[in-house]
Amino acid sequence: MKKLFVIAAVLGGLWYYYGPAALRSASVPRPVTNAQAASEPATDPVATYRCDGRIYCSQMTSCEEATFFLRHCPGVKMDGNGDGVPCEQQWCR
Repeated sequence: MKKLFVIAAVLGGLWYYYGPAALRSASVPRPVTNAQAASEPATDPVATYRCDGRIYCSQMTSCEEATFFLRHCPGVKMDGNGDGVPCEQQWCR
């Protein structure tokens, strides 16, 4: 009888801890505040792009991509005035 009481108490504790109320509260998504959104890192362009031989602005699809190529890839021709901003007439206005 004592074993049965101990098993029932353990099962009751487990049900209380892992029961439906805990599962409901765990599955409800929390809203993201502005402070949390600002602190989350943006997509890493290094993981998104790779040097693949493109060197001209006409071969790019965004300012972010052109900036990655200018900073990481040798021999690109995207910064005619040398100010560090690539493709100013097409992408990075």
